[in-house]
Amino acid sequence: MPTDTNEAPWEVVEQLVASRDAAGLSDYLDDLGPSETARAISRLDETCRNDLLILLDPRDAAEVIEDVSDAQAVELIEDLPADRAASIVDQMPSDEQADLLGDLDEEDAEEILREMTPDEARTVRVLMTYEPDSAGGIMVTEYLRYGQNATVEDVTRDLAQHREQYARYDIQYIYVIDDASRLVGVLPLRELLFAPHAAPLRELMITDPLSVPATASLEDLENFFDQYDLFGVSVVDAGRQLVGVVLRSDVEEAAADRTTRQVLGLSGIVGGEELRSMPVMVRSGRRLSWLSINVVLNLVAAGVIAAYQDTLEAAIALAVFLPMISDMSGCSGNQAVAVSMRELTLGLIRPNELLRVMLKEASVGLINGIALGLLLGGLAMLWKSNPWLGVVVGGALAVNTVVAVTMGGLLPLLLKRLRLDPALVSGPILTTITDMCGFFIVLSMATTMIEKL
Repeated sequence: MPTDTNEAPWEVVEQLVASRDAAGLSDYLDDLGPSETARAISRLDETCRNDLLILLDPRDAAEVIEDVSDAQAVELIEDLPADRAASIVDQMPSDEQADLLGDLDEEDAEEILREMTPDEARTVRVLMTYEPDSAGGIMVTEYLRYGQNATVEDVTRDLAQHREQYARYDIQYIYVIDDASRLVGVLPLRELLFAPHAAPLRELMITDPLSVPATASLEDLENFFDQYDLFGVSVVDAGRQLVGVVLRSDVEEAAADRTTRQVLGLSGIVGGEELRSMPVMVRSGRRLSWLSINVVLNLVAAGVIAAYQDTLEAAIALAVFLPMISDMSGCSGNQAVAVSMRELTLGLIRPNELLRVMLKEASVGLINGIALGLLLGGLAMLWKSNPWLGVVVGGALAVNTVVAVTMGGLLPLLLKRLRLDPALVSGPILTTITDMCGFFIVLSMATTMIEKL
């Protein structure tokens, strides 16, 4: 079907879906590229999205699902009939199958699993038992493995017989196992091409290959690929049986997703990724659930000001500096939060290392607090020609900076120990603490010096 090149991509997609032109739709989406495909899909209404996925061949529909974000993929799949969703999920790589079904409601995921081919469903169920950011949760099960007694001829024959299936795999190596499925070697495909046909793999393979346990964390995998310039690494269980392969590209993608989650959490976006294609009440509810907590937290800080209302009325100049002290201390604390979050991510600190973190951050907070206090206190003194105002303002900022930096370093560790998401709650809790402490320190100091202010 001819299309007007001046039309927006989603308008073209709507026309192709309406005309039931499956071939034209597939070709057009191939030409769009992943980001434009995701943008076009986000502008379609629910009916058109469903019709699009039903109209396309399952493999083409799977490519569309892979092009969009995780949140969009969940939206697309959960609205489809279970049998159609299963036929699409069947065509996806194993790690993406597990991620997608893991994000669905348990009932919806189970319904789709029942409709999938038994082998695919069995593999996905196993992958879903691993932590998402572990080697087991990131690995793929689409790889080539052969027994150590297999010959080069056996392998090449198998490759020829299953070339359509293997064409979808990211293949650089052949993995060699013993009779108990334990990993014993790897063989680069290039070496296989030039080896004698009768040669057994055990004579050609690289013995004692590198591997990672299925329980390895994302940080462990990042460190591994920083150390070794490899395309992927084999994953083994406690008995050293080969269970999958982790690709470098998938580790990089998982690290980027983790960063996105942390940024969203620190910004107060709860419940996972938010897209503007989601129902407005869902988006509103997610935001309000967090904003309403902030209202309560801020009331606590406001209560401190109310308790010192007489002092504030007597020294009205303090009102100018209260938000400055709160904001500057909060910024210092958030720097400490960021460092703790990063070190937790890299595995450089553990949640029980509270004393070490407290001492390290308190020393930085003391130096920065004195520097900032002298700066702001000096400005306050010059503005009102009152050295005591400078002492109150500068001293309060110095003390509150030490408190904010120390708490900012400790909060992520404390929340991690409580099995809460540090990124999600560190910021608002720290803001309340710095506001409350800052207001209390300023106003209590001012109360003791009220006659000199």
